[in-house]
Amino acid sequence: MNAVELFDQTTLECSKLITQRYSTSFTLGIKTLDKKFHLPIYAIYGFVRYADEIVDTFHNQDKKALLDRFKKDTYEAIETGISLNPVLHAFQLMVNKYHIDQDLIEAFLHSMEMDLDFKTYNDSKYHEYIYGSAEVVGLMCLKVFCEGNQDMYERLREPACKLGAAFQKVNFLRDIKSDFEERGRVYFPGVDFNQFDKSAKSLIEEDIQKDFDDSLIGIEQLPAGAKLGVRVAYLYYQKLFDKIKGLPAEVITQQRIRIPNSQKLSLLVGTYFETKLGIL
Repeated sequence: MNAVELFDQTTLECSKLITQRYSTSFTLGIKTLDKKFHLPIYAIYGFVRYADEIVDTFHNQDKKALLDRFKKDTYEAIETGISLNPVLHAFQLMVNKYHIDQDLIEAFLHSMEMDLDFKTYNDSKYHEYIYGSAEVVGLMCLKVFCEGNQDMYERLREPACKLGAAFQKVNFLRDIKSDFEERGRVYFPGVDFNQFDKSAKSLIEEDIQKDFDDSLIGIEQLPAGAKLGVRVAYLYYQKLFDKIKGLPAEVITQQRIRIPNSQKLSLLVGTYFETKLGIL
């Protein structure tokens, strides 16, 4: 390994560490992918995680200035093929290797900008935000999984968007308390946090379940090296969603719902063996 390869590898390992620190469930899902996909998906996660941290965490900083700098540095890294920011260097490696479309990156960063300005969302802004914050992240991962097969990418594009949307909407339900109390945000159109009731919750859940159902056809058509990992993520979020569905609306507004790590591991192991045995 020469010096440049060592630099590349080190930055990718940084994104791996970020993923492990921030998301147990995502880390477990990545481990079930073919090994060739591990570092590319870590690189994508590291990029989106740090952008999200800018708008969600650094309340005593000028978030707009930080995000503008991050955005500028992202495009410069992609164009020049190098960055001394390890997260951006790892990300540009994968963008350039897998030809991840710039419009996906632009849509993602636009949604991060929306978090700086919007506290309540109408239907149009809601769908715009979900596309940029979640669906395009799924499409970036799909670019990796398809490994240059554009026909496969186009065929699986819509189901990948549906899966990303389902994941994000579940996150919104899970985090409805913290989003409102810590950031003043309510993502669901027409929903008043202070009057969130069974009726509002049920309508949201019906929409989420449809996204889950529409995504299944895409999971079945993924390449073998990606199918298990995506299925684990699907089943994890479906399990989390089922747990949320079983709780009263007032509970959702009082606490963040979680799946214990022991259950995540059990789900991972169970899904792995069921897939190997041809049950799933």
